[in-house]
Amino acid sequence: MALKKLTLTVDEDVIKKARGYSAAHKTSISRLVGQFLARLPAGEKTYDPAVERLIGLLPPEVRVSEYYQHLEKKYEP
Repeated sequence: MALKKLTLTVDEDVIKKARGYSAAHKTSISRLVGQFLARLPAGEKTYDPAVERLIGLLPPEVRVSEYYQHLEKKYEP
């Protein structure tokens, strides 16, 4: 896939936060933005507001079954 340059205008505080996060996770801001944009739904598909708030919270490599196992361990009596 070919990469193309994109210019964004973002609040200065957000840029500082993004630089810190990208440095801590050894990645670039371009990659972070690209990964976020890649997760957006294609077309006009819309989600319930509750679901929209959850989009992107788990990394894409996490399987649903792993998440359920995590919950079972977390809430065991």
